Amino acid sequence: MGQAWGFGSYGGPEVQELFERPDPVPGSGEVLIRVEVAGVNPLDHLVRSGLVPGLDGGRPFPLVLGMEAAGTVLARGEGVEGLEVGDAVFGFALTGGGTYAETTVLSAPNTARIPAGLSAAVAATLPVAGTTAVDALDQLGLPAGATILVNGVGGGVGLLVARLAAERDLRVIGIGSTAKREPAEAVGVRFVDYTAGDVVAAARELAPGGVDGIVDLVGGTSLRAVAPLAKDPRTVIAVDDMSVAEIGGRFVERRLDRENLERTARLALDGVLTPAITAVHPLSDAPAALAAVENGHTSGKVIIKVG
Repeated sequence: MGQAWGFGSYGGPEVQELFERPDPVPGSGEVLIRVEVAGVNPLDHLVRSGLVPGLDGGRPFPLVLGMEAAGTVLARGEGVEGLEVGDAVFGFALTGGGTYAETTVLSAPNTARIPAGLSAAVAATLPVAGTTAVDALDQLGLPAGATILVNGVGGGVGLLVARLAAERDLRVIGIGSTAKREPAEAVGVRFVDYTAGDVVAAARELAPGGVDGIVDLVGGTSLRAVAPLAKDPRTVIAVDDMSVAEIGGRFVERRLDRENLERTARLALDGVLTPAITAVHPLSDAPAALAAVENGHTSGKVIIKVG
């Protein structure tokens, strides 16, 4: 038996509960892991709220929160290749297993070994935030010297996009709240505070001719406000708002396979894609970890230390 944080029905934070469950049994193409660290993402509360029910894997309630984790392989299901019992791994719980738990199952094709020298804490931040940053910038394919705008630069994904963009010799303008200024400027971002006045006018002062690409992590009216800053609407990449196509932009094309995880881990190991881990919570405090992300009151990446 092990503890897990989950939810017995779709809804807000009030439906979350701590419960005990037997160790799950890995199915075909899955590995059972003892979780050491779980990453916390905005997607977690969207799943709990019932807005993306397809990610529950068709499992019955109660469902476990969380999409990404790092830990140690305890058992393998049928057809698993390239992973062995005892391996330190990181990856996605794409079949509804959840990661805010002492043990969980990960999808083996979407799981990779943690390279020597990379901590489980960093590895646990990479499946969602790390690969999203890589995918968005790869999709844009901007040349060195180009200017990119990151809308929502202070969050876990936004800071990684900014770090990787700077490594690719891009000029980075970032939009965020006052509290996000310091971590953004620390990675070379030319910062625009959206609480200080006209965001679009401030961004145009930094890029009078417009920007060569936008990575949007906010969506909604904020996305539509900044989109005209792009010289070409096709260079607007949205991470959370699929309606970006209505304004001529594109939704991020995600690559969740082992190869992309391994590539992202190498970038992290080389110091290119180092996440800013700003809060570490024990499993008993998982609701506070998720609340901070859900309410937008944190910069960088929040993790849950389980093992």
